[in-house]
Amino acid sequence: MNITKVLDAKGLACPMPIVKTKKAINEIQTGEILEVMATDKGAKNDLSAWAASTGHELVDSKEENGVFTFYIRKG
Repeated sequence: MNITKVLDAKGLACPMPIVKTKKAINEIQTGEILEVMATDKGAKNDLSAWAASTGHELVDSKEENGVFTFYIRKG
């Protein structure tokens, strides 16, 4: 997977991971991938729902040591 931009949203509480993700996704081109790292447990549901409702694709996600990592392809 070719990551275009990385967003570190660790330590931020809802809704800041979504706010920062929206800003970051606007800085990349359609088809490029944004990697988002967050520690807020709510981000798992929030980011997948946000991606679906805004026309972006949640390509993959994982959790490791309390850090959630999401890969979002800009639609």
